[in-house]
Amino acid sequence: MRKAEEGKEGGERKLKMGLKGFFWSNSKVDRLRSSVVNRSRMKLWMMRATTTVLLWASVVQLMALGEMWRPRLLKDWPSCFTAATSSSSALAVEFASDPIKIASPPKRIYKSNGYLMVSCNGGLNQMRAAICDMVAIARYLNATLIVPKLDKTSFWADPSEFEDIFDVDHFITSLRDEVRVLKELPPRLKRRVELGLFFSLPPVSWSDISYYHSQILPLLLKYKVVHLNKTDARLANNGLPVDIQKLRCRVNYNALKFTSQIEELGRRVIGILRHNGPFLVLHLRYEMDMLAFSGCTHGCNEDEAEELTRMRYAYPWWKEKVIDSDMKRREGLCPLTPEETALILRALDIDPNIQIYIASGEIYGGKRRMQSLARSFPNLVRKESLLRPEDLMFFQNHSSQMAALDYLVSLESDMFVPTYDGNMAKVVEGHRRFLGYKKTISLDRKLLVQMLDQYTNGSLSWDELSSFVKKAHAERTGSPRQRIAIPDRPKEEDYFYANPHECLGPDRSNGPLRIA
Repeated sequence: MRKAEEGKEGGERKLKMGLKGFFWSNSKVDRLRSSVVNRSRMKLWMMRATTTVLLWASVVQLMALGEMWRPRLLKDWPSCFTAATSSSSALAVEFASDPIKIASPPKRIYKSNGYLMVSCNGGLNQMRAAICDMVAIARYLNATLIVPKLDKTSFWADPSEFEDIFDVDHFITSLRDEVRVLKELPPRLKRRVELGLFFSLPPVSWSDISYYHSQILPLLLKYKVVHLNKTDARLANNGLPVDIQKLRCRVNYNALKFTSQIEELGRRVIGILRHNGPFLVLHLRYEMDMLAFSGCTHGCNEDEAEELTRMRYAYPWWKEKVIDSDMKRREGLCPLTPEETALILRALDIDPNIQIYIASGEIYGGKRRMQSLARSFPNLVRKESLLRPEDLMFFQNHSSQMAALDYLVSLESDMFVPTYDGNMAKVVEGHRRFLGYKKTISLDRKLLVQMLDQYTNGSLSWDELSSFVKKAHAERTGSPRQRIAIPDRPKEEDYFYANPHECLGPDRSNGPLRIA
């Protein structure tokens, strides 16, 4: 009986403990479930909060990058909700040099004889002329042209690619009816090039187009990829078929369009200049590299002359080391100094109040050497003085992009005066001829230095100097003239890109000639 009662009490205890355990277990599950739910909600909330913060950070970052990278000029564009005001007047500037807007030409259908790769050398305008030559050569050889590579190893060490300076899509599309242009080799051929299965050479300078048919075409047919690794002055000035000459012009004046960023900044500079009246562009080629490599030290002190000589010796690729500066100057092979330039502009009766835009890099000797020019012509300006530092921030250390900006301003100026007949002076002169024989004064430096020395030593009066200078340059203003050809001496001939007369007509004051 007692055992029965004890068994009954034990059973009740077990039942109570079981029920207690059951309820405790349920309670624990509920707490765990609640904890999981709370953690899930917390995790979801944290994910949402993090995503929101990241999105806002991205928006702020993109806005900041937009402010940095977008050309400052775009800020002046009227929005969709506001009317245009006078603040956008600079954007209304139209370039006389703008390519003629025509529909995309039909593709030229032909069997390609191979792929032509080219590596340009030199500064912007040297490479510009070379690109025009290479397009003409590719067209003649029925070759597919790969977008040219620009020089990154020259003195300027500019890392700019083709597409950083020129509108690459416009370049390809505008030439579709003449030559097939690709941005890069097809993958199979790219692999062959990586393995060295191609032919590379520098073409012979000043070659007739027949050279490329007899020497380059067989290589193209054999190797399928030919790399021309030096391109300056590789095509003759004269004796070429008219269609080749006109194609060179078409590339130069239509296909080679600067990027929208460069053009928009150019419009801004030109708008500011035009707002203030007429302006003259002075291509003052009195920079350290020019003086060092030409050996021209007239007007420099002993320390400067020694510094320029050391610089010339520091570059092994510059072959000429010992240079007689005085003799070179007498032969007219040195750029005019800023002091000489001031005298010549005064002798030409240039208005002392005209704006003079200095198209160049840093002048050797700085403000000290510019004092004479600034006294005679106080309205000297540069892109750096017309624009804010942030406008040019992404052009710094990119000499070709800075040169492209100067090129645009030079084309649009009321007068262009180069103090040295380098590549920019020649190519700009030819482009201004194409635009309707816009006034370009080509200074006869050999004659000028003789007259300047006579004026300096007192054997020539100011009136006599001025009269001689004006008379000597009356026919050197970019007017129509035939290009001079000198058989067997191509380096001494008139440069094709300075006077592409095959592409020009009579005085065309109403605008550029359309190149068929």
